[in-house]
Amino acid sequence: MAPRKNFRNQAKKEVKPAAVVNKNGVKVEASVAASGGGFSGTKIFTWFMVLALLGVWSSVAVVWFDLVDYDNVIAERAKEFRFNFSEVLQGKLSAYDADGDGDFDVEDAKVLLGLKERPVSVLLREAKEDYAVKEPAAVPLPPISDDFIPDDSRDEATHPYEDENNAIDTKGELVEKAQPQQTVEESKQYNNQPGSYNNQPGSPETKETVQLRYNAEAESVPEPEADVEPEVESVPEPEADVEPEVESVPELEAEFVPELKAKKKKPKLLNKFEKTIKTEIDAAEKLRKKGKVEEAVRAFETLVLQYPQSPRCRYGKALAEDGLAEKMLSNDMLQKAIGTYKEASELPNATPDLIKATLKKRAERQQFLGRMRGALATLEKLVQIFPEDMALKNDLGVAHLLIGDNNSAKRVYEEVLATAPSDGFAKVHYGFILKSENKIAESIPFLRDGLESGDPGTDDGRFYFHLGDALQRMGDDSAYKWYERGHQRGHFASVWQRSLYNVDGLKAQPWWTPKDTGYMDLVKTLERNWRIIRDEAQSVMDKTTGLFVPEEENLREKGEWGQFTLWQQGKKAGESCRSVPKTCGLLERYPEATGCKRGQIKFSVMQPGTHVWPHTGPTNCRLRMHLGLVIPKTGCKIRCTNDTRAWEEGKVLIFDDSFEHEVWQDADSYRLIFIVDVWHPELTQYQRQTLSPI
Repeated sequence: MAPRKNFRNQAKKEVKPAAVVNKNGVKVEASVAASGGGFSGTKIFTWFMVLALLGVWSSVAVVWFDLVDYDNVIAERAKEFRFNFSEVLQGKLSAYDADGDGDFDVEDAKVLLGLKERPVSVLLREAKEDYAVKEPAAVPLPPISDDFIPDDSRDEATHPYEDENNAIDTKGELVEKAQPQQTVEESKQYNNQPGSYNNQPGSPETKETVQLRYNAEAESVPEPEADVEPEVESVPEPEADVEPEVESVPELEAEFVPELKAKKKKPKLLNKFEKTIKTEIDAAEKLRKKGKVEEAVRAFETLVLQYPQSPRCRYGKALAEDGLAEKMLSNDMLQKAIGTYKEASELPNATPDLIKATLKKRAERQQFLGRMRGALATLEKLVQIFPEDMALKNDLGVAHLLIGDNNSAKRVYEEVLATAPSDGFAKVHYGFILKSENKIAESIPFLRDGLESGDPGTDDGRFYFHLGDALQRMGDDSAYKWYERGHQRGHFASVWQRSLYNVDGLKAQPWWTPKDTGYMDLVKTLERNWRIIRDEAQSVMDKTTGLFVPEEENLREKGEWGQFTLWQQGKKAGESCRSVPKTCGLLERYPEATGCKRGQIKFSVMQPGTHVWPHTGPTNCRLRMHLGLVIPKTGCKIRCTNDTRAWEEGKVLIFDDSFEHEVWQDADSYRLIFIVDVWHPELTQYQRQTLSPI
């Protein structure tokens, strides 16, 4: 290893100056050329440089506790910090004052060498200076008085809010545990229908992934296999000072392409006083937008301490905390952000636009955490403050639907349509509610007109699904035109396969053989023991026991159809299994069935004269096995796509119920089958563990 160098060794060396050629072609000594004929200038220059740099880099040497290869250090730092030796010689060391204390010392050297972080105050100052290059700082205004009123103010801006009753989870647990449970009656109306609002509009599978809600229990989930990369959809943030872009309209047939909406005005988030500190706010905001969320949180906390009555500073702090929560996957931090949003909205000098943006963001994050009733309360406040804003009323209607309160949602959308009869968002949701009430004919014009409007929020697979289903039930073949449009828009895998809660890339075919599924052992067990299963089912079919309950998904055109469930969403119905212990015992060793969180295991009895509408299941993640137990010789059949088949006693039929299927029971006696849902064989173990139940 070469010996270390330092400036003392260099000073002792006698360096012979190299000869250079002047403009007349005459060779002269370099020192003479540099000093204009005298040689003392070179030595003076050298000693000044030595003394100056010794002072600077001695601090670095103290940090290292060793001699330093100053040549290498200077070379590297010159590249990194654009080191200017002439400035050093002139005493201009402020560029290397890393901690902002006015001089260069050991602490500055630590920062320079990456051994210490720079203080937030310096980062904020530099961000402000950097921003000021692009946009001049606001001209300071005189101090504001205590009775200051922001421009564009309204009486509602100081509307007093009542405290919410929803508790805050601070333990990082699944927040649904603290929420009031929905009743069966509530959930069946809106949340358990195919294509329902048990997730927010958008890609259902992606939304379900997001609904892990920063759950700390997710850490115990096994790592995904190499070929599986779970996606987490980021939640969009409102840009604080950026004008929103015009929402683009996807391409479709010419008559369904609406005109582009008028460009929205830039929201006014700053009150009069905040305009005087705009440069400071913009500097902190710049840290957040660059993804430096920890630094942004500290910067906004500093601003909140300096300007505690500034709504914009507190709103910026909430946004930064929100971003940090997403980065940390922290429920606690997100709860803190939700609280800060509330604080910002309640400050007396908040502009109307800031109140609206803050509370909308708060409601969105409450919904993300599963706090649907808390989000509902926030949206009710928004509507109270801004009663003329139809978009807020539309959001309020969705909030009612998310907790299963269809009646309240219906009233909200009736109010919207009374004021804005062409509002497409209100139309599709109102049509959905009518259809859930089995008002099939009445629902069609609302669903159709809403989809044709192309308004934001209408291009959703659920509305194509329910419009097509309503048309089918009315005997209108144009249903398949709407299914085709839904397919073209990317909502359905095909016209036939119309499930909405899907995993991409799974093998898709309507009918399967036992060999196709890979579940040969399960099929053989069912077929070998079909008489035992049949006898236990018949023993509990007595109506006085009440074990068989009517089908409640509104799938029957006519007739009677009863079901007796043993497993639901991967959970065993213990009391039911005690009635049919042999059947349940046979299934215990088949986790592909008992652990299928997106399926059921149940007996199904259908009486003569029953017809089940054409319909599709909710997900492509399962296959459905039908074991024939009591099958009349004629009159019972099932169609899946355009292929119709019949059951046989003791035999298993397997189909993918995400494809359209239809059932007829025109025999003279009951039909009894055993339904066993199993995971799609191509799903990985990780997917089976992490997919949400349906």
